[in-house]
Amino acid sequence: MKNRVINSFVDTQLKQYPILVITGPRQSGKTTFLKEEMSDYRYISLEDPDVRSLVLSDPKAFLKDYDKYVIFDEVQQAPELFSYLQTKVDKDQIMGQYILSGSQNFNLMESISQSLAGRVSIFKLMPFDMGEMKMAGWLADDLSTTMTMGFYPAIFQRGLNADKYYANYVETYINRDVSQLQNIQDKTTFKRFMALCADRAGQLLNYNELAKDTGISHTTARNWLSVLETSFITYPLGPYHKNYNKRMIKSPKLYFYDTGLLCYLLGIRQQKLDPLHPKYGHIFENLIVSEMHKQNFHRDLLRDLYFWRDSNQNEVDLLYSENGNLNIYEIKSSTTIKSEMFKFMDTFSSFADEESIKKTLIYGGNENQHRTNYEVISWRNIFV
Repeated sequence: MKNRVINSFVDTQLKQYPILVITGPRQSGKTTFLKEEMSDYRYISLEDPDVRSLVLSDPKAFLKDYDKYVIFDEVQQAPELFSYLQTKVDKDQIMGQYILSGSQNFNLMESISQSLAGRVSIFKLMPFDMGEMKMAGWLADDLSTTMTMGFYPAIFQRGLNADKYYANYVETYINRDVSQLQNIQDKTTFKRFMALCADRAGQLLNYNELAKDTGISHTTARNWLSVLETSFITYPLGPYHKNYNKRMIKSPKLYFYDTGLLCYLLGIRQQKLDPLHPKYGHIFENLIVSEMHKQNFHRDLLRDLYFWRDSNQNEVDLLYSENGNLNIYEIKSSTTIKSEMFKFMDTFSSFADEESIKKTLIYGGNENQHRTNYEVISWRNIFV
């Protein structure tokens, strides 16, 4: 698919920085994007052992051959290159001189912070967001199908069976990426850990319970979850920092970036996810929160996303501050709008009465509504 939304922002940054970095999960479309949209650049994959051998044997000569307008894909495979890149871009002062790409966020970002700080503009390319899916004609009318299919490009571009795709993805991820990030010997237990994380998607993160149910230590649970976050499988959503004189929940909530992978780990297979399924509401919430994150990444938005909950179980599912307004969201999978769906947003507003607040309900129906104090938006229409 040409014209990923990120493209226009990338073009701007190439004029302002010598190095542009594109990171994101494996198979999110980074290589395809770079080859299609950056065709003026030479493309080099550092997963090729022969190429890596050249880098290791003589990095200076390597960069002399590839002196400008080059894409280095899977660049985390050759961390030795970064200090030489620093020297070269400082000397040449060419904007857009190199594009670096990689799918292991920790290794890549560690190398960047050590050698290339201030010289790079960083983008995250995730699986398709719903706006991109809609533009390509791939967004299903049916909510259940949308959630179980997920958003990984290959499923739609190559017409793959989603169940088989995610089965292969998990096996490849555990056997390759996880092994590179951390020496995990018991891969069966790690796979169970992933499934238990999926079971807790949209819920407060409790390391002790997660460790106990997996049969591992608290420290191991933290380390393994860090691996999932580093490789763009899961992410934490932090609590909003203002307490409004109430006892606040301080633990983050756990989410998955892709609902197709989430459903697979929950044992939910194609084609239909029953709205009566006990996890349906959590999966829908995950869909919406992850969509907001993907819009942040793909549209270069600087929105810090949070949730809010107090000790009395009053909760706002999602909120962020923008242009002096506090935008708060209630997320409900129901196709029917009920008055009680607005209750928690009103409760929050009463605590935060000094703030300008915009209240929005995102629900599982198909029609948008404008009400006196609220916006009601269909899940299909939450595009920036």
